[in-house]
Amino acid sequence: MEQDKKATGMFAETRKHWPVMTFYEHFEQVIAIILSFVIAIVVAVALWELVAHIGKLLLSGTLDPLNHEGFQKVFGMIMTLLIAMEFKHSIIRVIDRHESIIQVKTVLLIAMLALARKFIIIDTATIGADKMFALAAIVLALGAVYWLIRDSDQRQRLARQREQK
Repeated sequence: MEQDKKATGMFAETRKHWPVMTFYEHFEQVIAIILSFVIAIVVAVALWELVAHIGKLLLSGTLDPLNHEGFQKVFGMIMTLLIAMEFKHSIIRVIDRHESIIQVKTVLLIAMLALARKFIIIDTATIGADKMFALAAIVLALGAVYWLIRDSDQRQRLARQREQK
């Protein structure tokens, strides 16, 4: 019963609001659905590549968790998958009409994930201190902007709660 409800509810919000949407809202929804499927394919291919890579390492007996380069590559691939899945999740929220088309907080979080991935796979022997400092500054700036937006959202939510009482 619950499974049937989920299956019929996949695009329930979109179907419910479709008749009252403007032409551009229809356009946004169709693009979001197509993007969702494309990203799902990218995630599936990336997962396949990750599993194949780890399988090759296991079969050849070269999977060594202490090997820094191998660790960087595997975790870089995992982080890439996580970033793609978070991106897909944000698009699904648009399709389900829980969010508007651009979510600044989500974009900031994805950017911070991408930078975290960069820090994981970075070769400290070949990158200069200036580039490392620049990346760190970008992470701090993104974190500060995210904090400001989150703080603003919390204040707005509290104000709405006070108005409702």
